[in-house]
Amino acid sequence: MRLFGRKSEPTPEPSDGTEEFWSWWPEARPELDAMVAAGEADRLAEWISPAVQVVHPSLVWEIAPGRTADQALVVTAAGDPELRAVAHRWAAAAPPPDALWEFHPSRQANPHAVDLTIDVGGYEFALSKLVLGLRAPHGNPRVDVVAHHPIFGAIDEETRTEATLLALDWLLGEDDVARWVGEISAVEFPPIDAVPAVHLPSVVADLASEFQDEQWALLEGETGNGSRLIATTRYPLRSVDYPLFDQHIAITLPYLNRDPDGLPTGPSLEALRDFEERLAGRISKLSGAAVLAAHMSAEGQRVLHVYADPAGEAAIHAKELIISWEEGRPRVDVAADPGWTAVAPFLS
Repeated sequence: MRLFGRKSEPTPEPSDGTEEFWSWWPEARPELDAMVAAGEADRLAEWISPAVQVVHPSLVWEIAPGRTADQALVVTAAGDPELRAVAHRWAAAAPPPDALWEFHPSRQANPHAVDLTIDVGGYEFALSKLVLGLRAPHGNPRVDVVAHHPIFGAIDEETRTEATLLALDWLLGEDDVARWVGEISAVEFPPIDAVPAVHLPSVVADLASEFQDEQWALLEGETGNGSRLIATTRYPLRSVDYPLFDQHIAITLPYLNRDPDGLPTGPSLEALRDFEERLAGRISKLSGAAVLAAHMSAEGQRVLHVYADPAGEAAIHAKELIISWEEGRPRVDVAADPGWTAVAPFLS
């Protein structure tokens, strides 16, 4: 497995090169197939790297064994939420898989991961020798991982961590690492309760089973002015579950009836609930193109945070809905937010 492409600092602005890539692909395909058959990895990189950089210069690509095809071309954001939608749109525009090629926007779990061995810092990194200490507190939607391999005492911390991250991607797939893995550390000595790394997928499957049904969390805090704030958010809330939803739609509704803390009461609370039900109805008609992530109430106004695919019509529906709001002047603000920074305190 070869990895190509590294993210630079600062991250360049994304370019819309997906169409150009997929126009180039069928023209280059015969030569690429010949390179794969001849095992000419360096020449392959010379051809594919510039094409991927046209999509976005900070994307990372690799060729890996395919699920049904001989090989898979993976073009990934490599954990950068700002680029995840770019990679997924690239994959969505790909041609159907055939016997030789399939395409993925993130590294896929390898069913034969335990048999893999790569060179890491001049040492053999065999996944069969990797052990993990795992912590998954009840009710927490992530498992913390402490990794150890016999070669870790001979390599530096950064290299240990990179090898561990690659191994986790092999075991779970890149997206499930983003969903379910919390803190990751790579240590020189094995944890006391270490288990073979091959057990990680079953531990994560057990954890994920606790969150199969839709759940919401009620949170309390204060505004910058010291006023009481109430927030309701999906739990767990992860942008990786909605990779194409990089458009943020903030719906601000002022309300008249409030308690001494500035929170909605009486008729205003009922009106807000009715609005949210109507918003949910509109979202359900968008065929999975938007999601209500969270809402916050404080100082006489509620802000509903919707994330959507900008190719859809969620913003139009939001602007149509607020026309009926009668308690003050409502507002809809639409902006690109691929990293979900507007709801960063609620990401879990």
